[in-house]
Amino acid sequence: MPRPAGTGREEAQARIRRFLDRERPATPCLVIDLETVRERYAAIASALPGVGVFYAVKANPEPEVVALLATEGCSFDVASPAEIDLCLAQGAPAERISYSNPIKKAADIAYAHGRGVRLFVSDSEQDVRAIAEHAPGSSVLLRIFVEANRSTYPFGKKFGCDPEMATDLLRSASRMGLRALGVAFHAGSQQLDPNGWDGAIADAAAVTAKLRAEGLELSTVNLGGGLPSAYLDEPPPLAEFAAAITASIARHFGDHAPRVMIEPGRAVVAESGVIRSEVVLVSRKSYSDERRWVYLDVGRYGGLAETEGEAIAYPLRTGKDDGPRGPVVLAGPTCDADDVLYQRTVYELPLDLTAGDHVDLLGTGAYTSSYSSVAFNGFGPLATHCVR
Repeated sequence: MPRPAGTGREEAQARIRRFLDRERPATPCLVIDLETVRERYAAIASALPGVGVFYAVKANPEPEVVALLATEGCSFDVASPAEIDLCLAQGAPAERISYSNPIKKAADIAYAHGRGVRLFVSDSEQDVRAIAEHAPGSSVLLRIFVEANRSTYPFGKKFGCDPEMATDLLRSASRMGLRALGVAFHAGSQQLDPNGWDGAIADAAAVTAKLRAEGLELSTVNLGGGLPSAYLDEPPPLAEFAAAITASIARHFGDHAPRVMIEPGRAVVAESGVIRSEVVLVSRKSYSDERRWVYLDVGRYGGLAETEGEAIAYPLRTGKDDGPRGPVVLAGPTCDADDVLYQRTVYELPLDLTAGDHVDLLGTGAYTSSYSSVAFNGFGPLATHCVR
């Protein structure tokens, strides 16, 4: 049985601190505690028994993370040929890979098929036809829209289609020789409502029942991602999400229980990571504003893209946290005026914080290194280190 989250977090932080104190890596850098990755995956698998867990590789594509999860028996949600190659290179068998990006080139579909991938997600007629042509006989899930009201990052209508259209496309897929597997959706990233999956599960059940009545039996529902992680605020516990999802599937599918897939990314890796940054400058903007501006050597382009709109508020730690503190604005190092991390979110940092001091950003294992730029302003991508 997984240990209480608080115990695991304390031990992970201790391992990361020992690594940072011993190795003193150049900043900024991301440090991933692999044992936390293992524990979070195990917790999700335990909370949702019988559900196929497909790790969303885009959350953190570090090879050691992928290799660990492959060893643990995890499956993988990929969005590109490069992610397919990464998973295969780290020991994941092709039959445990889902090409879940509904926006893909025909050449990429053919490449995936050539490497053994047989599970695809689609949301359009053109893409279904491309799968039928370049990945004949493969299984396909049709993605539907979701109203993700309490999601920090709802997906809007870029992905998915109306359930009525999905029904037609599943019929078409079957006629084209594909295996019409079922319905997929995504409840939005960092979904804070345990019932945030219910409406889409109901839609998926309705599509499934309609096609069953016509003689086309679907087998699967793909719940997508959305399971949240803790940042400054704690979300409801994982058990509440698992209970709500399980009850929703039972309520809407009844006696026709489907095979269930889920694609967590953030919930697997976010808590495993710490970004160590260095203070570049501390300044005041006026005599009347008590807030200091603290400029770090990591910013929006160095891996902190999810601070846009201050959507994700990372906990902070310094080596001077026992002393007096005061309000700050946090910003990155580049010459872009948008490279400001937090102006509205209330942060207080030590009054004696100065250039050269370290600031650690906690809970940064997801959507940081994979978002860092190649070299905006000449700053390199975020270096990553893994500890056990």
